Amino acid sequence: TVLLVMADTLARPSGSAVPGRRTDEYSRQHTFDVGVQMQVLSPCAGRVMAITDVNDPTFAGQLVGPGVGIEPPDGLQSVVAPADGRLIKVDPHAFILLVDGVGILVHIGINTVRLEGRLFEVLAERGEQVTAGTPIVSWDPASVTDPDMDRTILVVLMDQAPDSIVSPAIGTDVVAGDVLFTQE
Repeated sequence: TVLLVMADTLARPSGSAVPGRRTDEYSRQHTFDVGVQMQVLSPCAGRVMAITDVNDPTFAGQLVGPGVGIEPPDGLQSVVAPADGRLIKVDPHAFILLVDGVGILVHIGINTVRLEGRLFEVLAERGEQVTAGTPIVSWDPASVTDPDMDRTILVVLMDQAPDSIVSPAIGTDVVAGDVLFTQE
């Protein structure tokens, strides 16, 4: 469902042999600079898990890209920008931050798109230039009670090779702003 929700921003041209190449604003203005290390910070507090362990086959299969999942604690909290960049997509349940030509998807919960914005407060706008730590969405993970939904927050480098990140944070507890992973 994520691919359909984000399709207007993320459509890959048919026949494209280059991962990450886009036909929209994303590719016209940005190229991927191989060899540059990107550091991504945690957008919230919680326990970090490998993306392959999350309860969603699309994310677990790294079809959107490599990343991690975070199990947040109960209580009202803000999900913040994990790096400096420009917000190119902002929905109540997810946002995409463009950083050095790479999209970082922060997806707040699994199947939470079904909430149609309920339980979330959007604090930032599409097109806004933000710094790491800027609040983007506020929510209480405990409010997700539907058994078909999951409160795991996913942080994914879009259209990058599977297993192309290093995360010493997996299996540990983090707070917003801690180093979550790097990609070289």
